[in-house]
Amino acid sequence: MKNIFCLLLVGLFCQYANAQNQFTAIIIDKHTEETLIGVNVHVEELEIGAASDVDGHVHIDNIPDGTYTIHISYIGFEEQELSYTFPIAAKELIITLEPHTEALATFTTTTTRSSRQIKDIPTRIEAINSEELAEKAVMNSANISILLRESTGIQVQQTSASSANQSIRIQGLDGRYTQILKDGFPIFGGFSSGLSIMQIPPLDLAQVEVVKGSSSTLYGGGAIAGLVNLISKTPEHDPELTLMYSQTHALGSTLNGFYAQEFGKLGLSLYTSGHYQKAYDNNSDDFSDLPQTKSISINPSFFYNFNNKSKLRISLNTGFEDRWGGDLTLIENKGATDNHQYSERNLSQRIANQIRFDHQISDHQTLTLRNSVNYFDRIIELPDFSFKGKQLASFSEAAYSSRHTKMEWVLGTNLWTDRFDERDVATERDYSNTILGLFAQNTFTVTSIFSTETGLRIDYNKDYGVFVLPRLNLLLNLNHHWTMRLGGGMGYKTPTLFTETAEGLAYQSILPLNTNDLSAETSIGGNFDINYKTILWDKVSFSVNQLFFYTYLKQPIILSTNENQSLFFENSAGLADSKGFETNIKFSYDDFKLFLNYALIDAQLKYNNTRIPKPLTPKHNIGGVLMYENATWRIGYEAYYTGQQYLSNGDSTKDYWIMGFMLLRTIKNTDFYINFENFTDTRQSRYQAMFNDEHTNPNFSEIWAPTDGFIFTAGLKVHLFGKEEHHH
Repeated sequence: MKNIFCLLLVGLFCQYANAQNQFTAIIIDKHTEETLIGVNVHVEELEIGAASDVDGHVHIDNIPDGTYTIHISYIGFEEQELSYTFPIAAKELIITLEPHTEALATFTTTTTRSSRQIKDIPTRIEAINSEELAEKAVMNSANISILLRESTGIQVQQTSASSANQSIRIQGLDGRYTQILKDGFPIFGGFSSGLSIMQIPPLDLAQVEVVKGSSSTLYGGGAIAGLVNLISKTPEHDPELTLMYSQTHALGSTLNGFYAQEFGKLGLSLYTSGHYQKAYDNNSDDFSDLPQTKSISINPSFFYNFNNKSKLRISLNTGFEDRWGGDLTLIENKGATDNHQYSERNLSQRIANQIRFDHQISDHQTLTLRNSVNYFDRIIELPDFSFKGKQLASFSEAAYSSRHTKMEWVLGTNLWTDRFDERDVATERDYSNTILGLFAQNTFTVTSIFSTETGLRIDYNKDYGVFVLPRLNLLLNLNHHWTMRLGGGMGYKTPTLFTETAEGLAYQSILPLNTNDLSAETSIGGNFDINYKTILWDKVSFSVNQLFFYTYLKQPIILSTNENQSLFFENSAGLADSKGFETNIKFSYDDFKLFLNYALIDAQLKYNNTRIPKPLTPKHNIGGVLMYENATWRIGYEAYYTGQQYLSNGDSTKDYWIMGFMLLRTIKNTDFYINFENFTDTRQSRYQAMFNDEHTNPNFSEIWAPTDGFIFTAGLKVHLFGKEEHHH
């Protein structure tokens, strides 16, 4: 009897043990077939779960026999609910997750014209996605200056105290070495470059892609420091209509609207923007820290799909602006008086069209034809001087691409023309520039972990000769944790009247370019970066990217003074170089994200055997952003540190911190937001006077810190129809 009782106990125990099952699966991305780390898997009826490990595997033990619902969720991917009956015959399930449409946009790129995702491209590309663009639009809906300024290794340099004109510097190199593109078209260079980033609002942008270092193969030699490609939204089947209104305490008002929709083969998008800023004096010195600004932009685009193989896009970018800064009394009275005589006024208009035609020759081959014509007119008015000019530029290209699983080719030719006409002066500084280029780019997957991207460009310029520009990028994708890239190339920049120094002088007393005495600036540079990502504790994801860079610039163009005290451009006998590193760290836990970054930029000028730090280029920059995001709230705090800088006379400046706070609440289809930009009111006027000499004829200080100080913004963004932005 005793033995029978023991056998019954053993049987019951075995039956119970057999009733306990294990759920084992591997979670992968449906499109890339890569395993996903940190996916949440939850058995709803039993309230037990686990997260996928570094290899994408997930295990859940102690599941009794029966049918249960498995809930699977991961940020950026569609949630799934799957039903399984236990015991399961399969030892390990394979579960695929579908990325959100917006998440897919984050990982694809158009700048390198590759069909691969960003993580699989040997060229290092930084993508600012639609969610980040939405956050920056809350901070400044009038232009993209904040978006660029808060990116690691990028400095937005203000060139005028009165008009607040700004240029972008990548890794310490002047703005003329960076190309700004709109959907791959160069429409913001030359005479317009001093105003360009102040005239590009963010609402119609789907993504911004930044390539640092020489990017000459596809876009020409001007991208010595890198390029910024602004990718516009395109219409989808479901209509989108968004209106956004922002108001600052400094009496700045911005109204933006974006509409897009497909109608069968036809598509339409329309972006409009109106901005008004009253002249604002934060430090009570009777001079504007923000100029009076009136601007309007209208950007329509038309899309037509002839069939499955051919499509056409025609876009128009227009902008009209009146920017008036200087003596507040003069601006308010709309004219000078005896004691109020100084102002700087910029009147500008931009009209640019872009036409693109794509034809799919076969499943693997595509022909692309592109053309743009850009007209820019600008008048700069000072008390005793005016500079008036118009620029007419064009860009035409024919490119052939062949895409296969392991190898991609892009071959093409393009033609740049650039003509500038100065008006109403005896000594004209007109010029005409033409560049014909041939290019080839190859992307090759050598093995499952090693890829290459090689490029060669040959440009001919009628004034400065032939330029041969090779480029090489290597990608080592070791595993799901480690990725390494090594790249480098050569570049050039033809001499131009439109530099940061000349812009700061409003082009006064500058002689015309002498093409016989000038040579193009040439460069060679490279970068190396390591990327690591993992899951630290359960749901805490961690990633770090470490970049090292170096750029050498030979015979840079500088402004010199002749015996008549006139300014002229010449090639320096020396060099300029920029070297350093950037560190970017990201932590994520549920609805919280923490971003930390540091940039060391050592930019040096070596003229006449004397090596000095590049003026107005901080060596140390630190940034931090803490975000909380869910379906209804978005709360952010940010802090940025700018280290000591040197002025042109060798004096050093103070270092400083800027802090901001943003809060956004979503109620149905409307976002309500407030933003405290630079709430510490850090500004240069706290450290020194912004000008000296007489009030009627001021001599402004070099600008090395913010001039506007604290700005409070409130506004709302309404999605009248179409999909709303998801804050996850």
